[in-house]
Amino acid sequence: MRKNQVDVITLGCSKNLVDSEQLIRQFLANGYVVHHNSGAVNGEIVVLNTCGFIGDAQEESINMILKMVEAKKTGRIGQVYVMGCLTERFMDELKAEIPEVDGYYGKFNWKNLLTDLGKAYHNDPLGGNRSITTPAHYAYMKISEGCNRSCSYCAIPIITGKHKSRPMEDLVTEAQSLVASGVKEIQLIAQDLTFYGLDIYKKNSLAELLQRLSDVQGLEWLRLHYAYPADFPREILSVMRERENICNYLDIALQHISDPMLRAMRRRVTKAETYDLLRYMREEVPGIHLRTTLMTGHPGETEQDFEELLQFVRDIRFDRMGAFVYSHEMGTYAHETYADDIPLEVKQERMDRLMSTQEEIAAELNVAKIGRTFKTLIDRNEEEYFVGRTEYDSPEVDQEVLISKQDVPNLQVGNFYPVEITSADTFDLYGQLAQ
Repeated sequence: MRKNQVDVITLGCSKNLVDSEQLIRQFLANGYVVHHNSGAVNGEIVVLNTCGFIGDAQEESINMILKMVEAKKTGRIGQVYVMGCLTERFMDELKAEIPEVDGYYGKFNWKNLLTDLGKAYHNDPLGGNRSITTPAHYAYMKISEGCNRSCSYCAIPIITGKHKSRPMEDLVTEAQSLVASGVKEIQLIAQDLTFYGLDIYKKNSLAELLQRLSDVQGLEWLRLHYAYPADFPREILSVMRERENICNYLDIALQHISDPMLRAMRRRVTKAETYDLLRYMREEVPGIHLRTTLMTGHPGETEQDFEELLQFVRDIRFDRMGAFVYSHEMGTYAHETYADDIPLEVKQERMDRLMSTQEEIAAELNVAKIGRTFKTLIDRNEEEYFVGRTEYDSPEVDQEVLISKQDVPNLQVGNFYPVEITSADTFDLYGQLAQ
């Protein structure tokens, strides 16, 4: 066990990561040595930031808590603290089931951890409110917290509460600070980007926010994650088209397409409206790359519903797509209203069919990129390749561009280069520096 060392472990999404980065900054300001997701956990203090969205994520978080408690018992680490979405949702149950944890905190009261350790909370510590854990050239920026939607299956509003937008001035200031520290790409994140401003400005203000952020000098790429189809603010598309540093990329979770399922899921959008919105997006922003997430096995999903979903994937040919099986979550509308009537093996088989179809589409779309040249941001220097991304690829979740070191011996991580695509497979592109 290393004295004065804190190990922070983050599970779940990039929104959790931002919370961890704020906590890490506080520990650094209080004189600790801090490691994040290092794998070699042996600190005086371990803080686990958990996910509680669906069953699989909850299980992963609980298993990690038990692993850290066991390490504490053997003397490898000193104290274990747990925070985040799982504890926000199941605080009492966790305290009763795993009392060996030294302290539990929710998603929003993690500052109490510092108080309980006898440490101060520093406003603007070390000149900023976060310690970036991503590569220095990109960062996530959370523009709001919470969600006002009422999707049947989703526990996020239970965990996060109502939507709360951050003031535009604060976001511009943070973007300027990030860029001044060397960040070239900002990933805008929220439970629902498309609700931004309705609470504090009484109107949808995402388009104005994008304009103001894209004006930040030195910001090369601005990327949008987690839009919602109902009441989508179409005015953001013209901003995206007109502003060169806003990536032609949108992550919009659609979940399903059949009208019976959309009604059961309480999505407040129809099949026809969804097709129309996606067509409009591609007309307004030529070349836009769309990422979506789909669900299989929601209560009541028939084979016909699923076949409609499968045809939807074939019709739209999403550039990026993920899928997950329905999880019957306590406290949600679906849990209280519907029986979980689709067997797990059926949910899984449907998801596998969806992803198999998407893999074929992704491979075809990648082959179509061969011979084209893309502005590429280098993320990593690996043994055989420099690994980068185009504006159409988000870190961690999307494909990458691999450039052989045999062809180019020296590229700088964090810099942009024109890369011609020479070959492709389902999940990656291969390229060389354009002549």
